[in-house]
Amino acid sequence: MSARESIYRYCNYQLRSHQEARNKLYELGCKPIEVEELISELIEKGLLNEELYARAIARGKFRMKQWGKVKIIQQLKLQRVSDYCIKKALTEIDPEEYYNTLKKLAQKKWAELKSEKQQPIRKNKTYRYLALKGYESSLINDALNEIVSIT
Repeated sequence: MSARESIYRYCNYQLRSHQEARNKLYELGCKPIEVEELISELIEKGLLNEELYARAIARGKFRMKQWGKVKIIQQLKLQRVSDYCIKKALTEIDPEEYYNTLKKLAQKKWAELKSEKQQPIRKNKTYRYLALKGYESSLINDALNEIVSIT
């Protein structure tokens, strides 16, 4: 099977970033000139679309893994997605749904840590968990303050 057939099959299977396609072509043993020609051919045929890829990643990582915007941006930057496409991708996340998800995660973690008697430690552990999920510190603080005022 030729590199052209392989990369077409690879890109038809699911949305790919330009970097993923590039890496695959190098794995297949293509030279840099061939790689760039095939990448531009894939873009022309509509098999590679970085904006669609970025939007799909943002939607999927938020809805399925409940990642925050910080972590989603990191993931997209790892794939060398342009800043423009990253900005467009983040519009896929509804701000209200985003905050509600953050609050739900915070409440769940807060409840898991009920055996921790000292509130500052409990708050710190919940904060760190949410920060690792990729949520912004200002939103985490707002959600934690809401939870603490309720309990």
